Amino acid sequence: MPTKNPRLNVVLDQTLYDFLSNLAKKEDKSMSIVAKELIQEAIDRHEDLALSELAMKRERDSKRTIKHAKAWK
Repeated sequence: MPTKNPRLNVVLDQTLYDFLSNLAKKEDKSMSIVAKELIQEAIDRHEDLALSELAMKRERDSKRTIKHAKAWK
């Protein structure tokens, strides 16, 4: 029976597999759900880092500044 969600097969070394298995048991979740949550957290962190780097570049390259009090009027 086809599913709506795409699938991904991942090969893990034994240490990582054991860690994921133990974490899933501890959280009373399937290994698949725990892996999905960990991947989502990693993607979120990468996005945050990229946006932070972009903001710092814009701040560094900006020639125009506004005083704090004026910005929040």
